[in-house]
Order: sequence, then structure tokens, then C-alpha cells
Amino acid sequence: MGEWTIGDVVDAIADVIPDRTMTVCGERTTTYGDMAQRTRQFANFLAAKGFGVHRGRDELDNWECGQDRIALIMHNDRYPEVVVGALKARTVPVNVNHHYTPREVADLLAYVKPRAVVYHRALGAKFADVLPPAGCDLMIAVDDGSDAVALPGSVSLDAAVAMGDPENRIVASPDDLIMYCTGGTTGRPKGVLWRQSDTYVSSMVGADHESATEIHDKVIRNEGPPWFAVSPLMHAAGLWTVFSGALAGLPVVLYDDRAKFDPRSVWQTAEREKVGLMTMVGDAYASPLIDELNRNNYDLSSIYAIGTGGAATNPKHVSALLEKLPQLTIIDGYGSSETGNMGFGHNQRGSHRETFDLREGGTVVSEDMTRFVEPGEPEVGWVVRKGRIPLGYFDGPDATRKTFPVVEGQRVVVSGDRASLESDGTLRLYGRDSLVVNTGGEKVFVEEVEAVLRAHPGVADALVVGRDSDRWGQEVVALVQMHPGENITPDSLHAACTAELARFKAPKEFIVVEKVRRLGNGKADYRWAKTEAGRRSDTAAGRQSDTAGSRP
Repeated sequence: MGEWTIGDVVDAIADVIPDRTMTVCGERTTTYGDMAQRTRQFANFLAAKGFGVHRGRDELDNWECGQDRIALIMHNDRYPEVVVGALKARTVPVNVNHHYTPREVADLLAYVKPRAVVYHRALGAKFADVLPPAGCDLMIAVDDGSDAVALPGSVSLDAAVAMGDPENRIVASPDDLIMYCTGGTTGRPKGVLWRQSDTYVSSMVGADHESATEIHDKVIRNEGPPWFAVSPLMHAAGLWTVFSGALAGLPVVLYDDRAKFDPRSVWQTAEREKVGLMTMVGDAYASPLIDELNRNNYDLSSIYAIGTGGAATNPKHVSALLEKLPQLTIIDGYGSSETGNMGFGHNQRGSHRETFDLREGGTVVSEDMTRFVEPGEPEVGWVVRKGRIPLGYFDGPDATRKTFPVVEGQRVVVSGDRASLESDGTLRLYGRDSLVVNTGGEKVFVEEVEAVLRAHPGVADALVVGRDSDRWGQEVVALVQMHPGENITPDSLHAACTAELARFKAPKEFIVVEKVRRLGNGKADYRWAKTEAGRRSDTAAGRQSDTAGSRP
């Protein structure tokens, strides 16, 4: 079975269905033929400037990268084109979160050390004070329709494509890398190094194809409705959605995120393009989308599934979507930049699943990481994946050794999540170990408490963190955002928690905030939450007494 690069798959598809739409973003429609040609020329432009591989994979440790890195500070429009072109040039595209502050972007670029930066012009203006970073030889500006001008010394993406050889096909390797920078919800982002072939198989529904004929046969038959990636492509989950659909021959609609998230625009796009599957990021997207469905009517009969991942989606939002769109299957995706797309839960009207079906390689190891857990064992261990997994963290030997240990002779990646295996082999997830609060010797998974609070009808959002405590070592604290007009007492929130959870899991304090902060990808901003909880005094309003939160 032969391994494939992403660029070679795109070219193989373009050879048989060149006129089929590959991506749609706003008013821009790109066919497979367009994508294959433009990315070839962009790759040759980069190669002509000396970009590519400088040290072979067999010369390097798992945390080393012998290829030039290209940082992408981009909105969704043209993002797939730049990724595929960079991969064809045998360079490493690196996602940069444009919701970061200039200081955070500067720190990330100093870590990644890109030789080139591709940016949308408006984002170039936002980060002008930190661009170009040290060691950057090339700045490429992408037209975004804004009034912002390109940064000095930049070449436009269109000009770069026009300068590239239209015929030459660079021979790439399945060992060539792609880098996904983690979200950095609890610490500095880290660059996860994946072989192209491995990420194609593990997260893009790819395979080790015997020949191009196998790809041709698959995509010619696959003429289903478009997929719609509402998720931002600067995060791995959004990019996986695009390539899972497009590399299977399906058109993929990209949410035009040059403006602020607009739920009305999302549903109008889904209606206009008659999409079949749509992806979003947890409660941050689900709540405004549901509110818009309650305000206006749309013909969404073509949608058969909504995939959600990257952050938790509250069951009340799942139920609301199924009530409005009863034909739906809600697919709850589970994975991370390190593990790839490794599990799915399915919910339909009248049925609810609390566990995940694992993809190949997904399993659980014991708490001491010495053995694989068997289905039905009561042990709460660590979620891991074996088989097609990343090489490691860029420039991080110690982090690589810690996160990618060997268990029973097999190299695995440890997700950081705690879970058990049900007797049917499905995964029961408890939460991230980094978010466990050890209070008085008892472990509390904050996501379990958050789920109870978010289910409360008066609560719009909630985050739960640990805070230092003289009595308990750490104590559980909740930051709660109310729905407009709601005035819920701490006692009622405490009662809601103890009705579902052991008393020691109930927060000692409920801090009401105007808005719970989330990152641009919808994930919780736990650094903000810990800071906010830490600055409140023990006498803050709404604080629960130690008696109220003590063990029975």
C-alpha cells in the first residue's frame, strides 16, 4: 500500500474531475483544476526562492524539522490554497491564531522561526509592529477586500502564483511535515509535527492508496451535497473538515470569517449552498445559531448532520438543534492536534449517547501508563492513540518524550484526557487532567461541573477552575454568565450542582461575570478564568461557606 501526500491527492482528483467545485468562500469558487494549477505555481515560486527541504527526515530527531516553515496569519479565504501550495513546495505551513494579541503572535513566531509569512492585508495591519519576524525572508500579502495596504517589501499572493512555473511538479515525500500549533488554553502553544501521510489517514479520512485509480474511482462516485466548515481553518479541526470533504471529491463551503461571526450569515449560506454536513465549535457557536433559528425561518432540509468539536456542546443546545432540525444527526467529534480526529459520538432526536466510538488506534492506558486497559475495566486511565500519530513537538525534546511514551512496546500519544473503556469498547470521557482540581484529596473534573452549570436554564455559559485554599489545598470556583434578565442566587446554583454531583464537586464560590471569555476557536480561556478567580477575596459576594461545600 502506497503512502500519499496531500498535494498528490489534490492533483489526482483534478486529473479526473477538474471542473468540479472544490471550495466556495464568499463570492470565490475554486475548482479542483484551479486548485491543482494554482498550488503548483505557488509551490514553484517558493522553490525558485530556495524554499524546501534542507535536512532529510532520517537525519533528524522526532522534534526536529529540516524544512522551511511558512506562518499563515489568515482568514479562511484562500487558506486551503496556501496550505496545499506550501506542502507541494515541501515547506511546512504553520497555523497562527489571528485572535492573539501582537505580543502573543510575536512569541509564537519567535518559537516557530518561519522563513516566510502569508497574511491577509487587514491582519498585516493588526500585527504590523511584530512583522516581519527575525529570520523571515519573504512576506506574502493576500487581498481581503479591505482598505489595508500590504506591509513594506511584501509580494501579493496573486503575483507569487503568476511567477511560478505552471508545468513543473515537485516530487514530495510522505515524510514531509505539516505543523499544527495547539490552542494554548492553559499554556504556551506547541507545534505538533505530523508526517503528511499520517495526518491524511488519521484525520482526513484518507488511506494508503494502491494507485491513483483508487482515488479516481472514489471521487467520481462521490457526488453528495457540499460540506460547510463554519469552524476557522486556522485550527486543526476546521482544516480537517475541509480536507476530509475535499480529498473525498466533495465541494466544501468555507465560512467567510473576514467579518465578525454572524449566525444569520451561517444559515443563509447553508440554505443557499444546500449543504449536507456542517461543522461548528461547541457552545460558542451553537448558542447564537439556535437563537437565530428561533428568530427567523430557513430552508435547511438538505442538512443531514452537524459536527461539533474543539469545545464542549451542552446537551440543552444539542436538544434545541434537534428540535428545530429533527432530521439531524449531531456528531460530537473528539480529538486534538496531538491525537488527530480519533472519536465520534452520535445524537439523534429521541436518542442520546454519552460515549464515543473510537477510530483506529484510539484506546486507554492505565493511570501509571504501564499497560493498555481492556474494555469493561473500571479503571479511569489516560486516552491515547497508537499507530498513525505525530512525530513530536517542534523543538521540544522533553515534551515529546513525556507526551509520546512507549507502552507495552508501542509508541503512543497521550491526549491528557482521563477516560475509561466501556464493555462495548466505547470511550467514556471524564476531562483533561490539567483541568482536574484536587480538593481535600478528592479529584474534580471541571468539565463535569461546567456541564451541570451550563444545563441550568438561567445560565448562558460557565467555566470552573481551581483556586488555592488553606483548608482544602485547592477549592472549586465557578465563573458564571447569566442569560439577560436572569438573577440566580448562589444557593440555587449550589443546589443544582449537588442534585447531580457529589457535594465536594460543588463550587465553593460562584462568581457572576458579564461574559465568560473564550478564545477565537470557541475553547475556554482558562488562564483568564484562573486569574479572575484568584483576584477575588474570600469574602466576595456569593461565596459558599465551607459547610455548604463540605463532604457529607
